[in-house]
Amino acid sequence: MHSAAASGLTFRDATDADVDALVALIQSAYRGDDSRAGWTTEADILEGQRTDPEGVVEVIKSPGSRLLTVERDGRIVACCQLEHRGEHAYFGMFAVSPAQQGAGLGKTVMAEAERQARETWGVSEMHMTVISVREDLIAWYERRGYRRTGRMSPFPYGDERFGIPQRDDLQFELLVKKLG
Repeated sequence: MHSAAASGLTFRDATDADVDALVALIQSAYRGDDSRAGWTTEADILEGQRTDPEGVVEVIKSPGSRLLTVERDGRIVACCQLEHRGEHAYFGMFAVSPAQQGAGLGKTVMAEAERQARETWGVSEMHMTVISVREDLIAWYERRGYRRTGRMSPFPYGDERFGIPQRDDLQFELLVKKLG
């Protein structure tokens, strides 16, 4: 557990007791009308769920994987997945409560995730995938030092665990940042 006293945030690994709250947070940040309160919404390109309890438990239980949970005043306000993949770490399942977006919390969480990945696993790079049509989100990551690679992977059309696409041009782009 790590506490960022100045910001009133506590960083810790998720437990089974957090699953329902984390699913609700992730859903609220990306899907449905609640997500429109923040700027990270995917509501116009994807309907349905963003994740489910099984997906969250899988991240919590998987060896070499952590679900970093961020609390303020005892409430979960953000989370992100960190997964050790050899020379690099993977950053995913990133969510910030829509009511807390736009005030620097995402930047703080990302910096702490990068620090922990570097210190825990000694990795030199962080990788992530972002839906390629999310230009505003990609630009935000670029301002944090991530670079577009042009390397694409397919969106899992037909697997409703990842949502119901509202357009036919979705794919993931790999973004990479050197950690140093």
